[in-house]
Amino acid sequence: MGKQGTLDILNKVKEGTISVEEAMLKLRTQPYEELGYAKPDHHRELRQGIAEIIYGEGKTADQIIGISKAFLDKGQPLVLITRLLPDIAEKVQKSLPLKYHELARVGTIGEMPKPDGIGKIVVATGGTCDLHVAEEAALTAEALGNEVIRLYDVGVAGLHRLLSRLDVVMSARAIVAVAGMEGALPSVLGGLVDCPVIAVPVSVGYGASFNGLSALLTMLNSCASGVCVCNIDNGFGGGYLASMINHQ
Repeated sequence: MGKQGTLDILNKVKEGTISVEEAMLKLRTQPYEELGYAKPDHHRELRQGIAEIIYGEGKTADQIIGISKAFLDKGQPLVLITRLLPDIAEKVQKSLPLKYHELARVGTIGEMPKPDGIGKIVVATGGTCDLHVAEEAALTAEALGNEVIRLYDVGVAGLHRLLSRLDVVMSARAIVAVAGMEGALPSVLGGLVDCPVIAVPVSVGYGASFNGLSALLTMLNSCASGVCVCNIDNGFGGGYLASMINHQ
């Protein structure tokens, strides 16, 4: 049960259409649902302000369908599924109106909300090879009610590309900086802006990049203040944190 479902129960108590005892029973029995293979958390939006999001990797199509239906049946307007493989998405689409974003490997069921964040979130990448992680971040932020500006292929190999868009980055309330190789982009941005920079290392680069470890260490060792770091390839985590910042 999300925020709206709880408000409906409280309003019914206020109107006298259900008793306090009936309302208490509904609230007590609705925190999560037992599906056997999963326990969908219907109270997460009440606790954290954001409904539970499905991590699709490792789950079967039937499991994703079951969890999604559990959320939809409780009135959740949008279900977001990350790390969703194309063949699984195709099977889910036979049962649910899933929109699949192949580059990001993200699925959505329901309408994207209108932005209600305070400002804008910029998602920037070092190069084109970082787009799959950046799009996961951007779609996550949009699904959580944010206006997102995509600023792609502005890495330090051609710094003039970033400097020509200073008006965009300086107007952001939060920036998600996605980069592989040496991962220098977040440090550059951190030295230019007055908002938090969320660094997301990407497992892109030649051998000594160690599948993103080199970028991760660069970002952790940034000398720019205001830079925080997500795990390798974790675009979802970057978009989620940016949304929290933009709604504070």
